[in-house]
Amino acid sequence: MCVVGKLAVCLTVAGGFLAGTNMVCAQGMVRQPAGHASHASAGTQTATQPGTPPAGVDDRALDPAFAGVTGATPPSSSVNGSPPVLGEDAARQEAWALTLAFRREVPVAVSVSSADKAAWVALARQQLEQAGYVLDRPQVLVVVDRNPKVQRLCLILAIPGSADWQVIGSAKVSTGTTGRQYYYITPTGVFPNSATRLGYRALGTKNENGIMGNGTTGMRVWDFGWQWAEKGWLPNRDKVQIRLEMHATDPVYLEQRLGHTASEGCIRIPSSLNVFIDRHGLLDTEYEQRATVDRRFAALLRKDRVASPIAGLLVVVVDTAGQVIPPAAAAFKNEVTPHRQKPSVG
Repeated sequence: MCVVGKLAVCLTVAGGFLAGTNMVCAQGMVRQPAGHASHASAGTQTATQPGTPPAGVDDRALDPAFAGVTGATPPSSSVNGSPPVLGEDAARQEAWALTLAFRREVPVAVSVSSADKAAWVALARQQLEQAGYVLDRPQVLVVVDRNPKVQRLCLILAIPGSADWQVIGSAKVSTGTTGRQYYYITPTGVFPNSATRLGYRALGTKNENGIMGNGTTGMRVWDFGWQWAEKGWLPNRDKVQIRLEMHATDPVYLEQRLGHTASEGCIRIPSSLNVFIDRHGLLDTEYEQRATVDRRFAALLRKDRVASPIAGLLVVVVDTAGQVIPPAAAAFKNEVTPHRQKPSVG
């Protein structure tokens, strides 16, 4: 795995290539744009700003199957690249259609109890409020529970103004582990798949142990930028910045271990779930808009995708360990607001 300033950053394995707006990783080497620090100085927790796209990036490395794309036609579910706004009934019908598709396309799906749903919805609401996000349309949230005893991902339809959010499907994952040097605890929070960064696709390359760290060729890697994370091997849990990503893992050796903490800080998911989120564009609302004017984003998105009208862009990491879940929070105010608001200060 690539290391930046002795930080174990979840990037493509040796021989892979990252084409993004912040850094390039090729043949085990890391290059960063000028002025972009690999980690912040001690005691400073100012968010790192996105860098300038590296010159000479060959977008064919994103996925050989998508090479040569010069433009993109938005899927039929969107208008001019902008996500549609469905009413509650239509959104719930679409969520049910996705649930049926999830059962067919994700064979490793696991059931969700009413207690799990209540906990994840309550904590996701808390994270959204703390981060200052106001949902302005019904949309899918990717909720990840990093609790070492849980290690689950759940796709949830979040509906502004409604207390009854709807579960679409769930599967086991692996987040950051403790007790190993350069392994970090996956941070909680709200992480958008922003078009200020360009994700990439796995090339299926193997490391020195014969492991495909990001999964087989073509698996999607979602890049959530530099995020503060605790050092899992230190008792004082000192924090540094890691590159937070969500990606598949080796289908032979590591996928069977999902459900236990194991990663260096990123979110490992099953291959079938990776394809499901990718094919239905569940985190790609900003990418769809950018793809109409930027061929790099058009090249990254699947040609056979059918973007859902309730797609979103947010991964919400929660932790149910030691939590006393309060009664369901009051529904968010159903009002026209910007996509994101700054948290109030006072």
